Amino acid sequence: MSFPLLTATAALPAIGAIATAAVPAARRTTAKWMALGFSLATFVLAALVVVRFEPGGDRYQLTESHSWIADFGVRYELGVDGIGVVLIALTALLVPFVILAGWHDADPLENSSSRWRPTQGFFALILMVEAMVILSFEATDVFLFYILFEAMLIPMYFLIGGFGDRAHSGSDAAAATQRSYAAVKFLLYNLVGGLIMLAAVIGLYVVAGSFSLSEIAAARASGELDMATNTERLLFLGFFFAFAIKAPLWPLHTWLPNAMGEATAPVAVLITAVVDKVGTFAMLRFCLQLFPEASKWATPVIIVLALISIVYGALLAVGQRDIKRLVAYASISHFGFIILGIFAMTSQGQSGATLYMVNHGISTAALMLVAGFLITRRGSRLIADYGGVQKVAPVLAGTFLIGGLATLSLPGLSPFVSEFLVLVGTFARYPVAGIIATSGIVLAALYILVLYQRTMTGPVKAEIQGMPDLRVRELVVVTPLIALLLFFGVFPKPLTDIVNPAVEHTMSDVEKKDPRPEVEAAK
Repeated sequence: MSFPLLTATAALPAIGAIATAAVPAARRTTAKWMALGFSLATFVLAALVVVRFEPGGDRYQLTESHSWIADFGVRYELGVDGIGVVLIALTALLVPFVILAGWHDADPLENSSSRWRPTQGFFALILMVEAMVILSFEATDVFLFYILFEAMLIPMYFLIGGFGDRAHSGSDAAAATQRSYAAVKFLLYNLVGGLIMLAAVIGLYVVAGSFSLSEIAAARASGELDMATNTERLLFLGFFFAFAIKAPLWPLHTWLPNAMGEATAPVAVLITAVVDKVGTFAMLRFCLQLFPEASKWATPVIIVLALISIVYGALLAVGQRDIKRLVAYASISHFGFIILGIFAMTSQGQSGATLYMVNHGISTAALMLVAGFLITRRGSRLIADYGGVQKVAPVLAGTFLIGGLATLSLPGLSPFVSEFLVLVGTFARYPVAGIIATSGIVLAALYILVLYQRTMTGPVKAEIQGMPDLRVRELVVVTPLIALLLFFGVFPKPLTDIVNPAVEHTMSDVEKKDPRPEVEAAK
C-alpha cells in the first residue's frame, strides 16, 4: 500500500491544531512556534504533492478510497487534478505567512477591559482551517466535500468573532459588537447556502445512486445516467448557490466586507485568499463536471452577475474610506473575473481563472498583510488618518506599492497573466462581456493609485512621525510573496503546465471547444 500523501497533507495541520491548543496557557511563544512548525511541515508535504503529480497523467492522481458510511454509500475518496494541486500549494504556502504576520495578534491586551485572548486557540483555529481547506481540494466524494465545505465555517466564525481587529475607532464594547455582527453574518450566509446545497447533494444521490465523482462521471459518459433537464438544472442551482456565496458573487457578497473589515489582517487573508477559493474551485470541479448541460444553460445569467461583480466591486472600492474594506471590495471585483473566466467556456478563460485564483491569493496576501502592518503601527484603518508614510517608512511604502500594483494587474506581475487570459478567453466567445470587463482594469488602477497617494505621499502627518519601518519578521512575510509575484509574472509556465491538462478535461465535460478566429493567421 502506497503512502497516503493526500491524507497526510490534510491531517498534519489538523494534528498541529490539536497539539497547539493543548500547549499550557502560560507558554504562548511555544504555541506560536509549534503552529509555525506544523504549517511549514504541511508546506513540505504539499510540495511533494506537486512533485509527484504528473500533468500528462490520469485526471485524478494520488487517489485514496476507503469505505466510510457504507449504508449511505459515502466513501472517504480523495484525488487531485491540476487545479486542486495548485490550490493546495497556494494554501500551504500562505498559512505560514499568515501565522508569522499574526504573531502578536492574539497576545493579551494591556490596559484594556477586554477579556484575555487565548493565543493558543488563535493559531490552532488557523491550522484547522488549513486542514479542512486542503482536504476540500482533495475530496472526490460529494458528501465528504459537503461536510468539509460546512465544517470550515466553525473555526472561521471564531477567528472573525473572537479575534477581531484591534484598530477600531469605538470602544471595546462597540468593537465586540461589530465583530459579532460580522461573524454571525458570515456564518448565516454560508449556512443558508450549505443547507440548499445539502438538499441538492441528497437529490444527486437519489438520481445517481452514488456520491463518488468518478462513478457519476463514468455513468454519464456511458449513458447509464441521464438526468432529466429540469432535475439537472435544479441540482445545479443548489450547488451553484452555495458556491456563489462562498466565492462571493454579487448579490451574495455582502458578508465579505464586514468579515474582512472586522477580522485581523492575517485572518482577512485566510478568508479571501484561501477559504473563498473553495467556492470557485467547486464551480469547476462539481458544477461543470456533474451538470454540464445546466452549466451551459445558466451561463448567460452567470456572466451578467460576474460582470456586475467586477464593476460594482471596483466602484465601491473607489469610494471606500477604510483600507481593509477597500481590499475586500477589490476582491469581489477580482472574483467576478474568476467566475467570468470559468463560465466563458474557453480554455484560455478557465486557465486564466485558475491562475487568477493563485495569483489573487498571493497579491491579496501581500497587499493585506502590509496594510495590516501599517494599521498596527497607526492604530487606525481609515485612509484619512495617513499621509507621507513613504518618507518615514520607505520599505513599508514600497512593498505596499508592489502589492497594490499586483492587485491592479500591472504587466510584469503575476495577476496580469491571469487577467489577460480571462479577458482573451471571454472576448473569444462573448466580446461584449469582454469589453465591459475591461472597465474593471481602469477602476482598479483608480482605487489602488488613489489609496497609495492618500496614505503614502504628501506631507507627513504628526501621528505618522516616528513610524518604524518593516521589521525582520515582517520582511520575512512580505519578501517571498513579492518574489513570487515577480517570478510568475515573467514565467508562469510552471503553473500553466499543471493547470492546462485539467482545463482540457473540464472543457471536455461541457463538450465545448474554443471558438475559431474569424480571421485566419497568414501563413
